[in-house]
Amino acid sequence: MSLLPLASSQTHTNTIPKLISHKPNLIPTKFLPNLFSLAAIAVTLTSPLPSHAIPSLNTQPPPTSLTTPFSQSKNLQLGLDQNGKIRPCPSINPGCVSTNPKSSSFNFPWTIPENSLDNAIQKLREAILETQKNVKFQPVEDTPDGKYLQAEVDGKFDRDILEFLVKGDVVAYRCMAAKVTYVYPFTTAFGDSKGQEEKLKQINDQLGWFAPSFDSME
Repeated sequence: MSLLPLASSQTHTNTIPKLISHKPNLIPTKFLPNLFSLAAIAVTLTSPLPSHAIPSLNTQPPPTSLTTPFSQSKNLQLGLDQNGKIRPCPSINPGCVSTNPKSSSFNFPWTIPENSLDNAIQKLREAILETQKNVKFQPVEDTPDGKYLQAEVDGKFDRDILEFLVKGDVVAYRCMAAKVTYVYPFTTAFGDSKGQEEKLKQINDQLGWFAPSFDSME
């Protein structure tokens, strides 16, 4: 009588593996929340970051960002300033001379004698032609603050730029190198020493106009 239970038990035991082998590998429900969290983390790690979080390799610096004296020397401003005055000397242009009181290399304006007031610009042009080499004039500009004359001449190393503003009996001016040479690593300028002052003195000596100086005030 004991054989019947054993046979029944043996038959039940043999069918169980077959049933289990056909069941899909289901994940227990209690582990699903943890798996969803891991999947979310994986998606986050593999997703591209927002564009604003990654600096562009093609980003250009602002056009006005001038970081070295060498780069500043490539953008010399010519002409009168926003107040209609002769500009001061750029700090990166050694040897420059200007009548602008803000300039570190300051010179006093010239005074035009009464007999030269009517044709001051013409006399100034003639004096430049007589004393300088390879002169190239820009057209004279009539401004509310006077007549502006610009000339380019040979300098010691390259070309120099002369600027004059004639108003009444006063001549304001600036003289500087059009191109500045820098010694490696582009922080030390190779200047013309007293060359700009000498150039202005040659022109004024030709004119014979009064040129005040600190020495004359002693």
